[in-house]
Amino acid sequence: MTVDWRKARNWGFYAGASLVFIAAIGMVEAFDRRPLITPGVSLGLASLLWVPPLFAFIATRRQQLEGFETGKAGVSEVGAGALVGLLSGSMLWLFTALVDATFQTDFNIRDIFPKLGPAMVRLLTFEQGLGTGALIIVLGTVVLGALGAGLHLLPGPLRSGVVQGILWVFAIALTQAIVDDIFDNDTTEFIANALYAPGNGLKIPAAIVIFIVAGGLAWWAATRDTPSIRERLNRMDPADQRRTTMIALVITVVVFAVLPRFLGGILNELLANVGLFILMALGLNIVIGLAGILDLGYVAFFAVGAYGTAVLTSPGSPAFSPELPWWLALPVVILMATAAGLLVGTPVIRMRGDYLAIVTLGFGEIVRLLFLSDWLSANFGGSQGIRQIPGIEWFTGEIRGVDPDRIFYMVAIFVLVAIYVSWRLQYSRVGRAWMAMREDETVAEAMGINTVTAKLLAFIIGAILASFGGAIFAAKVGSVFPNSFELLVSIIILVVVIVGGMGNIPGVMLGAVLLIGVLGGPTQPGLLQEFQEFKLLIYGVLLVVVMLVKPEGLLPSRHRSRELHHEEMSQDAWLTAGVGAQEEEAVAAT
Repeated sequence: MTVDWRKARNWGFYAGASLVFIAAIGMVEAFDRRPLITPGVSLGLASLLWVPPLFAFIATRRQQLEGFETGKAGVSEVGAGALVGLLSGSMLWLFTALVDATFQTDFNIRDIFPKLGPAMVRLLTFEQGLGTGALIIVLGTVVLGALGAGLHLLPGPLRSGVVQGILWVFAIALTQAIVDDIFDNDTTEFIANALYAPGNGLKIPAAIVIFIVAGGLAWWAATRDTPSIRERLNRMDPADQRRTTMIALVITVVVFAVLPRFLGGILNELLANVGLFILMALGLNIVIGLAGILDLGYVAFFAVGAYGTAVLTSPGSPAFSPELPWWLALPVVILMATAAGLLVGTPVIRMRGDYLAIVTLGFGEIVRLLFLSDWLSANFGGSQGIRQIPGIEWFTGEIRGVDPDRIFYMVAIFVLVAIYVSWRLQYSRVGRAWMAMREDETVAEAMGINTVTAKLLAFIIGAILASFGGAIFAAKVGSVFPNSFELLVSIIILVVVIVGGMGNIPGVMLGAVLLIGVLGGPTQPGLLQEFQEFKLLIYGVLLVVVMLVKPEGLLPSRHRSRELHHEEMSQDAWLTAGVGAQEEEAVAAT
């Protein structure tokens, strides 16, 4: 097999379009203020560096056909990768030159691309002018493309080590705030000082050491050819799997119980926000991941919990102010959430697919507009919301948002309750009915499953878990406003469940940590605050990539994987059975 030069050309244009898009939306200029490796590499530059090698690697990857030898990679792959880099770099330079030319005319390009300006041109040309900048851009992308394609020349374990080493360097460079916060004391401060320049990213020697250590460990693991942790779990008996899961859960609980003591207020606040979204995502996972009910108005249950708590506990409630303690208001809030779940679930019992999604979306908007309306402002405050919400009474005093570590512990308690409820339901008769209904509702009804009751139970349990998050949110913030419960919240929770892995509790938690913890929520900042402006764009790109590459999610459940890959597994089983029959015939003939 030879290199497909037409494919390399196409991927070169794709890479060039990606580079132009990243520059046009202002990502390079916005990220340039965040240094990653000192000196020389900023987050803005890194937002461009990954494109040519990745696209060149994809363009030169040879298709593996069953029964045919793939052949060894050679110099032609490096040439094709250089072509990808040449085309992408030329397109980026041409775009930079056109932008610079518009500054010499009366045409204001910022009317179309508000983020473009002279600063972007200076960054992309390294302040060397268009002539020298063209040489730097094109040569740089050619080298990067050749290096990306050259990865095919390396043995598999070595290639894995190189990629893992690079990823770990950038991951540790991006998490400077966490490391500085953890080692912010006289005893361990030397660790942060050895890794990072003050406020300027990783030091070059530290980056080299991290690359060697992480890459070496990845290479060693690849040469061992040992099964992954997930493969080992799949091979265990169900009883051993449950025992291993419980041990891992206990270790996780202990770690998170101790971790807030070593973190500052900012990171504890971040963990509390992640915990709230995990709590809501676990509820939506029951509705969508287990029961297969596409609910786009899930934020309405979150709003019911928050406003119910505010009305029952706040002395500033407009009309009705019983001023109950938080723990006495919680059972009432659960009853409200149950009623809301019945109110939503009853009219949509016979609906499926898109119709169900539209109706639930409408319900979420109706709830938000009711809380916002002047008609109910005497009860819910309208656009002014409800303020003066007290904290959560505890043995050591009142827990409020000014104590992020204590709020985190409170959120963690309810997350553990939600995990236990979800886990027990998933393996119960109700959970099996949900999964059967998710696969095929008609067949589930034919098997004798009461789909009406199953759907209502899913709505009710999901609403109760979301109301827990709303109740804690109201006490944490001290006030609630209608703009905190927009449709975007439901969309982001849905993205968390889909990206993490529908139907799998660890997958949902992983999705919340990656998306909310790293990028941030609708209004909550994440670990990488530089991505605040572009997080919805990144959400969309990540969702598209996951749907194309791994539709079952990053950490899927076995049932969900079997549903999505049923045809492939059936074909593999048929081929295996055919090979086994041929071997038996050969033995019999012998």
